[in-house]
Amino acid sequence: MLLGTMLVLLLLGGAGTASAHAALRSTDPADGSVLKSAPEYVTLTFTESVALLDDSFRVYDPANHRVRAGEARHAPGSSDTARVSLPGKLGTGTFTVAWRVVSADSHPVSGAFTFSVGKPSPTTATVTDGATEDPTTVGLYNIVRYVAYGAVALLIGTLAFLALCRPPESGPLRRPVVTGWWTVFGASVILLVLRAPYEEGTAPATALDLSALARTATGRPGLALLARLALLLVAAALLLRVRRWSRPALTAAGALSVGLALTWAAAEHASAGIQVPVAMASSVLHLLAMAVWLGGLTALLTMLHRAAEPVPPAVVTRFSRLAFTSVTVLVVTGVYQSWRGLGSWNALTDTSYGRLLIAKLGAVTLLLAAAGWSRRWTARLVAARVTGAVRERVPEPVGGPPGTPPAQPGLPDATSSDDPDPDRRGLRRSVLAEVTVGVAVLVITTFLTGTLPGRAAAEAADPGTAATGIPTASVTMVPFRVGNHGGKVQITLDPGRVGRNSVEAVVFGPDGGLATVPELRLSFTLATQKIGPLDAKVADRGGYWATDSLNLPIPGTWTMKVTVRASDLDQVTVSKPVRIVR
Repeated sequence: MLLGTMLVLLLLGGAGTASAHAALRSTDPADGSVLKSAPEYVTLTFTESVALLDDSFRVYDPANHRVRAGEARHAPGSSDTARVSLPGKLGTGTFTVAWRVVSADSHPVSGAFTFSVGKPSPTTATVTDGATEDPTTVGLYNIVRYVAYGAVALLIGTLAFLALCRPPESGPLRRPVVTGWWTVFGASVILLVLRAPYEEGTAPATALDLSALARTATGRPGLALLARLALLLVAAALLLRVRRWSRPALTAAGALSVGLALTWAAAEHASAGIQVPVAMASSVLHLLAMAVWLGGLTALLTMLHRAAEPVPPAVVTRFSRLAFTSVTVLVVTGVYQSWRGLGSWNALTDTSYGRLLIAKLGAVTLLLAAAGWSRRWTARLVAARVTGAVRERVPEPVGGPPGTPPAQPGLPDATSSDDPDPDRRGLRRSVLAEVTVGVAVLVITTFLTGTLPGRAAAEAADPGTAATGIPTASVTMVPFRVGNHGGKVQITLDPGRVGRNSVEAVVFGPDGGLATVPELRLSFTLATQKIGPLDAKVADRGGYWATDSLNLPIPGTWTMKVTVRASDLDQVTVSKPVRIVR
């Protein structure tokens, strides 16, 4: 019953250190909008606070010449915005804005959009909807970050096993402690050096720029990494002096472990969004519980294979209790973190974040099954020790075969198989299975750190009210391919709500520039209410298609059909869902 309850909770609670990347909520001017006069500022609003780079904005005119814009800043009192001033004489035509900022969870996000002054015009600037990161930098940075997660689990978990489970010998565990410390330290140094090129999307060689390192050292992720390195040095000094785990030593080790966990929480998703103090505490507890469980499993497996003497059942029992406590903490904190990240039940199946949680559920189910087998082998090991103690007090029966040695307490009969103790052999196998599946759980968890949570995705996709409370337009990109023609149609519904809407449709060619087509038709259908198709009746207005009289009477997810006629013989119809709110 308890196992089943835990699995249901883990369905919502396996988020681990999931990321909450900032998602673009709105732009001002709106993407694809046509303005009568040039705006004074370009402002982007995100789902969480963002940090700005020296080159956060690049604005290009229709001829692909860079516009001399001002310095990127936040709007007054709004850390979730990025704003840049534009020159007074901007000119007319279609302008392209490329942007790049850093989320509060330390991950960079980027994109681009267009707006027009006067009327749309052909442009040679390329609008990209993907990231601009250097793949070598991103790959290297993520690999090192994942290694750091595994190493801190090894370090904290092994030390917790030594201090709380009290094995009779510590020699076999010295190597895991040293390996964990050096790996975390080395990974943190590499992350600190790669931080600037990772944020800016440049090649790893740019990490040698001293000015970039200086900027890194003043940002929140850089400060967290510097604090982590300082804590690791203090931890090394403590470990060199500790000979036995007294209460002061345990207190100091616990404080250092909490400090190390804080360096992750301060630069990850918990530091932004809703309920930051609670989220920070939950993140620290989650990371520590994960480290104690998975790192402790590794320590136990090492002792079972390398200890000179068999591991006493009391040590295994202590770890079993410690692991159960860790799992309880993981469930409680995981439920909260998943609620904070998902936002709704639909996000569990409709978003990549939710599907990764389901994958983690499967891995955690296997992990708990292996843990159950370990607890059974532990119980048998303890029972065997009790039976051995009883035999030690009972005299051997007379009449045994000549030369038969007396039974030894806690040891199996000499006629057993290769391993002299089948209970210990079974425990080693079950713990090995736990460690193997635990590594898989850790890998899935680290993938979650690079995935946009469902709550942020829903906020970014909602065409309703932005953070300022002002209704925002709904912008949909519809790619199409017909004959030898291809491109995409950018369709803006303003305000994207129930009632009367204006529609603007701009056709872009495969090179990102404006394209003209002989005919463009739009229709809207709400199948659940049997409404439609409603013809938008867009008209060609010299470079773009528009109407001011589309009426959508009911909220819901409408099906928008876009028909593009590229020639007298070639046309194609593409459907896209559009969310209309009240």
